[in-house]
Amino acid sequence: MSPTRGTGRMDLGQPGPDVPVYVISVAAELTGLHPQTLRTYDRLGLVSPGRAGGGGRRYSWRDIETLREVAELTSSGIGLEGVKRILQLENQVDALRSRVRELEEQLTATEVALASTLQNSTPRHLPAVRSQSQSVTVWRRGRI
Repeated sequence: MSPTRGTGRMDLGQPGPDVPVYVISVAAELTGLHPQTLRTYDRLGLVSPGRAGGGGRRYSWRDIETLREVAELTSSGIGLEGVKRILQLENQVDALRSRVRELEEQLTATEVALASTLQNSTPRHLPAVRSQSQSVTVWRRGRI
């Protein structure tokens, strides 16, 4: 069995890293933070726990990891607004990395399709050739 992505835990029917299952007292214990601190972080938007039917906060494993990161950053002297900006930038970097992976996969698929097309057909034109001046010269067969 493989570990759940990003958690290091074994996947034994446990909820995924984004499933909100931990009540505030458990989240406080797991992070070493006071429950009131967790409520403050929720109000400031540093973490957004899910809600139970009665309105109680439910934290996911990913929320717990975020809270630990917030605690580490604040203990190193970074203010809450700075922490919030750092988290936003980290999320933006993650999204950009994901987009780059998608684009690389699309590029690879396009290159494979192009190579296959070129192998299976007789090109009507010779390929473009770059000269030393970085200009492109296209040669065509046939009429002049």
